[in-house]
Amino acid sequence: MFAFADKNLEKIYDKVEKGERLSFEDGLTLFNSSDLIGIGYLANIVRERKNGNKAYFIVNRHINPTNICVNRCKLCAFGVDKDSPEAYQMSLDEIEARALESKDDGISEIHIVGGLHPDLPFDFYVEMVERVSRALPGVHIQAFTAVEIDYFSRISGKSLEEVLTILKNAGLGSLPGGGAEVFSERVRKKICEKKISGERWLEVMRTAHKLGLRSNATMLYGHIETVEERLMHLIKLRELQDETGGFMSFIPLAFHPKNTGLEGEIKTLTTGVEDLKMLAISRLMLDNFDHIKAFWIMVGPKLAQISLSFGVDDIDGTVVEERITHAAGATTSQAMTKKEILHLIREAGRQPVERDTLYNVVREDFE
Repeated sequence: MFAFADKNLEKIYDKVEKGERLSFEDGLTLFNSSDLIGIGYLANIVRERKNGNKAYFIVNRHINPTNICVNRCKLCAFGVDKDSPEAYQMSLDEIEARALESKDDGISEIHIVGGLHPDLPFDFYVEMVERVSRALPGVHIQAFTAVEIDYFSRISGKSLEEVLTILKNAGLGSLPGGGAEVFSERVRKKICEKKISGERWLEVMRTAHKLGLRSNATMLYGHIETVEERLMHLIKLRELQDETGGFMSFIPLAFHPKNTGLEGEIKTLTTGVEDLKMLAISRLMLDNFDHIKAFWIMVGPKLAQISLSFGVDDIDGTVVEERITHAAGATTSQAMTKKEILHLIREAGRQPVERDTLYNVVREDFE
């Protein structure tokens, strides 16, 4: 058997080998352990059981239509007031043009998230989806966080089910996982007081899944949350996945404090050890999720590459233009070429697989 530096991990190894679900207490053992290699070894067992040697990526494009937002959360460096000199709002023509810029790039996904604009009606977002869908037929549209969906419900007077049905009929294919932050009420009161509750986020996703819309899930970590709050977040996601089976992947998002309302309180970025532990423990706790993604924009391409041996089987995609994390001081590029992604995956000893949003294989016979 693998020689664990932390003998407390041996009982978890027995559970992992048998395919048994890990408990809250097991999660605490993992977070409190300094045996990073041992934790990675455990996560890799699950990763290879579910996905073999495959490492997924997607050729996609991000569009952030506006940074004007009524919530102005402390955790966010992206959102601004309408009268801010940094405010911007793309027109429908501009959004369609951005989408069309990638028409010849072989993309399979357009990813759209933005601020909660105080003046735009729900019809604006419906037409946005319709126009992007017409401009790029066959390209999957993943758009609007649960926070945005809740906002559309409030400004339109429609139920969550009605909003999601209208958007689905317009061409929406799935929901991203943003806005989950940490479900703890204590944390949300301090970092995103105006944002929907964790329970409301779960309700939006439950409704989407019941309508046949798949989604991702996230957690923002590395700010004021405790290890116990991280674990409860993971367990709530696991419980909803037991109920609906609608989540595709889980993406832990490392907090970037620069230019946020928390910059004075949190002055450092998460460490590489913390990031790898978070990714690996997510893989171990979320036994009913097929995929764990390391978003290279957040953790950097080098750590994303290493994470492929720590439970991760997906490093996201080409992205092309990302504004939200970069507003908070991200130093990564805003895009990565397909060639660069293939190189990262191969050098990690994994088999690159180009996927679409729903994890259908686009191509895996790369030379």
